[in-house]
This record gives sequence, structure tokens and C-alpha cells, in this order.
Amino acid sequence: MSTTQSDRLRGLLEPLVAAKGLDLEEIEMSRAGKRRMLRIIVDSDEGVELDACAELSREVSDKLDETDVMGEDEYVLEVSSPGADRPLTEHRHYVRAIGRLVKFQLAEGGELVARILEADDEGLDLEVPGVKGRKATARRIAFTDIAKARVEIEFNRKDKKEEEA
Repeated sequence: MSTTQSDRLRGLLEPLVAAKGLDLEEIEMSRAGKRRMLRIIVDSDEGVELDACAELSREVSDKLDETDVMGEDEYVLEVSSPGADRPLTEHRHYVRAIGRLVKFQLAEGGELVARILEADDEGLDLEVPGVKGRKATARRIAFTDIAKARVEIEFNRKDKKEEEA
């Protein structure tokens, strides 16, 4: 997708997405046979429900039909929330991941897997799980020390409410 088309799409769609109380995270354009696929990724601090995606999809479709931004070729529109394994790239992504286990690729090299406890403008307060029965340790990491970060999927973690019961 050309930068110009991407910019035009973002300018057209951001107000629609913001009106729903959502953040426009990503716009992806790809080929699917003879058709094009336009994927719009949205999110919010509370997450995104399926009904909100469906409603937004109808509004986006109507808006795109009113304009020539997609040209004359056929396309498939998909509006969805980011997957659980989406990279954390913006401050708001880290805030939304508070309480989650995250795998960090460090700028100086190496990896760190830790739970995000707090996020501020400079960095994160983390809890590094103990290994082989040892207690978890606290660690502070600056955003400038993070090369990449991605939420780790946890299948057997107890909910805080369950732990307190």
C-alpha cells in the first residue's frame, strides 16, 4: 500500500474509529488473489467487543464507498482487534499489558520475561518470576532499553480474584 493511500485511509478512518472510543492501531493492505484485503486493527483500554468491530466495519464500508480512496478494484474489508501476540510498540500498549507476562528483547542483547506491574513515561516496573522455587524479584526497565516486546500467552495463570479467595 502506498504511503499516500495509507495516509488518506488513516485520515479518513481515524475520526470514525475515535468516535467509537477506539484507537486505530494499524491499517494493512494485501492481495488475496484478484482482490485486495484491507485489514483495520482497532483497540482500546477496555479491549474491543465483536459487536463494536461489526458496527465499525459497516460504518467504514459506507465511508469507503462514498470516496475513491480504494479505487475501482474489489476489496475485502476486515475490522478486528489486535491478536494476543501483537508486539508492544506504543506506550498505551504497555499500559494495557499491565498484569500480563511479557517477553522483552533487550537493546543491549538478551531476553527478559517478566510481568508488567506499572508503566510511566520513562519505563516499566516489572516482576521477574523466580526460577526453581525462588521468589520473584522486582526490576525497573527503561523504554530505551527495550528493542522488542510481546505479550506471552498464559494458559494456566490463576486470576487475581481466584488467588485472593
